[in-house]
Amino acid sequence: MGVKGLQYFMETCCADTCVPVDLKQMAVDHVKAHPDRTATVVVDGMACLRYWYRCQAWVHGGQWQEYMHILQEFVDAFSAAGILLVFFFDGTVEDQKRSEWVKRRLRVNQDIARIFQHIKTHGQQPNSRDLFCLPSGLATFSRFALKSLGQETRCSVREGDYEISNYALSHNCMGILGQDTDFVIYNTVPYLSINKLCLTNMTTVLFSRERLCQGLKLHMTDLPLLACLLGNDVVSEQQMQRLRNSALASFRKKHRQVQGDKVYAVADFINVHHPSTGATFGLSSLSLVEEEKEALEKGIRIYLLPGQTSPWLESSRLVPESVCLMGKFVPGDILQAALEKHTRAECFLVYNVLYDGVVECSNTLEDEDEVELPPQAVLYLPVRERIYGLLLPLQPDCSGQTVSVKEWFVFPGNPLKEPTRVTPKPLNNLKGPPDLMALWFRTDPEVKAVQTSTLLDVFDLYEFTEELKRFDSPLIAVMCLVTYIAIQARQLSLEDVDAYLSQAVCVRLKSFGEMQQLWTPVVDPRAVQLGSLFVRGLTYLIAANSACGFPFPMGELMPWKTFDGLLFHSKYLQAHSGCPKEELLEGNCDFSKPHRAFVLAKYLIDSPLGCLCSCLSESWCWKPAGGAASPSTADRADCNTEMRDPWRLMICIEKEDTSCITAHGRSSDSSPELQHTTSTVIDQDIQREEGIISHHDGPSLKTKQH
Repeated sequence: MGVKGLQYFMETCCADTCVPVDLKQMAVDHVKAHPDRTATVVVDGMACLRYWYRCQAWVHGGQWQEYMHILQEFVDAFSAAGILLVFFFDGTVEDQKRSEWVKRRLRVNQDIARIFQHIKTHGQQPNSRDLFCLPSGLATFSRFALKSLGQETRCSVREGDYEISNYALSHNCMGILGQDTDFVIYNTVPYLSINKLCLTNMTTVLFSRERLCQGLKLHMTDLPLLACLLGNDVVSEQQMQRLRNSALASFRKKHRQVQGDKVYAVADFINVHHPSTGATFGLSSLSLVEEEKEALEKGIRIYLLPGQTSPWLESSRLVPESVCLMGKFVPGDILQAALEKHTRAECFLVYNVLYDGVVECSNTLEDEDEVELPPQAVLYLPVRERIYGLLLPLQPDCSGQTVSVKEWFVFPGNPLKEPTRVTPKPLNNLKGPPDLMALWFRTDPEVKAVQTSTLLDVFDLYEFTEELKRFDSPLIAVMCLVTYIAIQARQLSLEDVDAYLSQAVCVRLKSFGEMQQLWTPVVDPRAVQLGSLFVRGLTYLIAANSACGFPFPMGELMPWKTFDGLLFHSKYLQAHSGCPKEELLEGNCDFSKPHRAFVLAKYLIDSPLGCLCSCLSESWCWKPAGGAASPSTADRADCNTEMRDPWRLMICIEKEDTSCITAHGRSSDSSPELQHTTSTVIDQDIQREEGIISHHDGPSLKTKQH
């Protein structure tokens, strides 16, 4: 990111621009110079993700508790040094940077393909940081993680580097911590390297724009032109190729070839054509074709903060802000509330939909050769359609225009040549258009129930609103996603569901130390994709929570409350190897305090195939491990259609009605003895949970029968 080749040039060819600094001493000096202010560092969160995610396991879906521990250590180190942190995350991708964004996403897709090839060949994740991919959703969850640690966290509404530079300058901050040479070009506070940061002694490297100007014999106001001629995210290298070639040819006539001569040549080119004293416009002296002139003018303007000018431009007019394309469809109060929550990093996706109707999703660890599991962008499309239907009008306007959302979603096979237009869809159980004003602004108890049922309707679980209220938010999150994935992913097996549910039970009860001891003997590529599928689902869950007025606390829906990649992977391997259920659940089947969700999870894991098939008879998505054929239509007709999904089981458990479970547990290959065992197990599970009998009473769990 940033200016092409500038980071390498400063570190290798102009080393005096890289100044080692002691952050503690910088803070002391800053407070002395500004007694009325706390030493504050603005952190480019997007640039820090690789530094923060130092967990050894990354391919399994994310080690989220360990990641939270790392973030806490990071925050504590700066706090101990007397430094306040303000975190910024990119909240949008501007049109002028879209082409560069697409190039990077397609390049990462190639890396992901190589990662899966390595896994299939070696049965392990790659151990090289050159072949590495951050866990899915890391940027999204990091902003909520930092807020939960009490940190000021912001989300940008325009180019993130611009907002960071402007905030740091206007608030007289001590520095910007990141890894992007654009911060050398902006005339703002000092730029500090996250890659060189050592938390143990609080030292790093300051990349000095003043020393860079001295070494290149440039003025500070020339740096934006230097960046554009070298190439950046807005002005491509190809657009300026002619001018750079001309500059190199002239430079090499006067100087012997040296390392970094491209940067020196461009700087010399700028000096030769620099506007004379008093001139207000210098680009005309560069003999530019019209396309080059337009690109340079646009590129220079993105670096000008409020009140700043450039001798290379005819006027100091700033880059115009983007237009709110959806404003005519959205009430002003809703748009303002969405803006405020977005900038405070309190919501996800909603503002982008309401402002300009453009959303994007970066790379996910998905195997391009996997034919059974759909890409997450495809699997969760119905959820997104219903979220858009909550936020935007469903009917054409008076001019006949139909509203749609432009999606830039990365997945294997999508060339990203243009966005996909997605039309908002209505919720299945909502009568009339949604009342966003009520969902977002009313605080009476009745609206909380409406918010909850609306969110569940987004995931097509409306009819189980009352039953799900009995559980806490993290378990509701797991139940929503596992059910949704099971219905949408036609080739999900019982063992896959066993893995999802058992890890959800066990992750809540393990200490950080126990999580640190987790490992898997082998990495399964299918489990990798299933882990990413669940974590991506959590991002849509928090988007739905945002759209519905926050029926659940955001912190309760985060992956560190619901998921651990290594734990899920180990449960997946255990489930597919026929591991006994007691071992899969690690004995976590009964507790001193009643919690029926664990009984539900245990029952779902212990259910025979026929019972679970009957639970989902409407869509018939379940498939036995090993690829056995689905039952016939006649077999489906034998299943009681009153019980079409796992939440019917929960209703029976809540009512302590095991007869309905037994009745709906019949299948063509289940014996009366098995049905009796199922009924007995559930009945005794409920009694044990209520403290009526001990854990050791009653029969042991039966191995799943296919």
